[in-house]
Amino acid sequence: MKKRSVRLVAAPIALALVAAACGSDSDDSSAEEEAPAEEEAPAEEEAPADEGTTDFGGVTVTITGPERTEQDVGSINDAINAWAEGVGITVEYIGDADWEANINTQVEGGNPPNISIFPQPGKLADFARDGYIVPLNDEADAAVDEYWIEGFQLNGNVDGDQYGVPTKTDLKSLVWYQPAVFAENGYEVPTTFDDFVALVDQMAADGVAKPLCIGIESGQATGWTFTDWVEEMVLRQAGGDVYDQWVAGEVKFSDEPIQTAMQTVLDIWTEDNVFASGGSIASTNFGDNAQPLVDGDCFMHRQANFFAGFFPEGTTFADPDDPAAVDVFYFPDIDGTSPVLTAGTYAAAFDAEPATHAVLAYMASAEYAETRQRMQSEMLGGSLSGFLSAAQGQDPSVYAPLEQSFLDILLNAQEARFDGSDLMPADVGAGTFWTEGTKLVTGETDLVTAGEAIDASYPS
Repeated sequence: MKKRSVRLVAAPIALALVAAACGSDSDDSSAEEEAPAEEEAPAEEEAPADEGTTDFGGVTVTITGPERTEQDVGSINDAINAWAEGVGITVEYIGDADWEANINTQVEGGNPPNISIFPQPGKLADFARDGYIVPLNDEADAAVDEYWIEGFQLNGNVDGDQYGVPTKTDLKSLVWYQPAVFAENGYEVPTTFDDFVALVDQMAADGVAKPLCIGIESGQATGWTFTDWVEEMVLRQAGGDVYDQWVAGEVKFSDEPIQTAMQTVLDIWTEDNVFASGGSIASTNFGDNAQPLVDGDCFMHRQANFFAGFFPEGTTFADPDDPAAVDVFYFPDIDGTSPVLTAGTYAAAFDAEPATHAVLAYMASAEYAETRQRMQSEMLGGSLSGFLSAAQGQDPSVYAPLEQSFLDILLNAQEARFDGSDLMPADVGAGTFWTEGTKLVTGETDLVTAGEAIDASYPS
């Protein structure tokens, strides 16, 4: 299995989203080697075996994952089977609201699926080190190399072997707003973080509406939206190298860069600056910030691309002819490096069967991303799909105008980092970082105490 030397470095994010279809010329040499020239195939037979004509004899490949809406499940199954039927594979994807608990049970019982889709790279890494999942074979590994730049491969790589195939990319570094409302009030989209802070101050002083809608309530996951803001600030203020050291536990929450980032968020989230529909930031559900934005209670909301699904029915997006249309701008940087905070999913295999890895190779491709995007949008009547992929070589025209702007932001970023809390040990990233962050927002603790409490929660 190919070993990689992987370093967490700032890599230019040049996705090259072009309309060219993925060529297959590179496969021709393997076909020539397999069939001697004098053994010419009969005219009625298919060309001999390359990746596109392999017949796996009707085998079924099962996939599980946390994506579970009707549109998600339907588009994943339809997109993969549109290809799989041609190579003698039947794919069954099953979405599971309790995926994390159930995949543990299946693995412990010796009955895992062939493939599962992991929303948290940390769990994928744990499974790899425990020997539950297997590295990609050469075909799937090559597909990941072909379609995904290194910055998006890193979180599927464990100790030098590639286990995970990136299958979905969420872009978090977005600010939602209404361009016509900005124009009406004389506001311009900020291009630097200093401009953003100045705009927040100006909006608060004008008193027309609150600058920001904020809410961090999310049931047992309350506080995760605070962690996103902190991650954005660490990436902008301290840079990718410090971000990586922080995620790895080498830079502590009590250290100056992280304390500064958390203080920056708290300084912005003041009573003068925030509209919280639930009465307070901590009691406002993270999804309840779209309606107040279109109602004029606030001017801006920072949230990932999937937030499009939380706006009221009938909302228009990126339409310059509609004064009520909603659009996004990039959450601005400090030093011109245009970093982006991302999330996403990675598919990994529990067995080494060729059919399993052929499916993974296809899931890595631009063709899969395009097909899923098109099918999911069609299932939603042509509206925003909620799906986004940073696979190289896609045709941007399959995305709606607003979604194309997401891709443009990814294209112009010079470094990308995955959601830090998803990479940290669960006791921290999905534990004390959330709970202590919530206490900071409510005023129940202070920065030093919170930082020390989070540091103390790291597994020994």
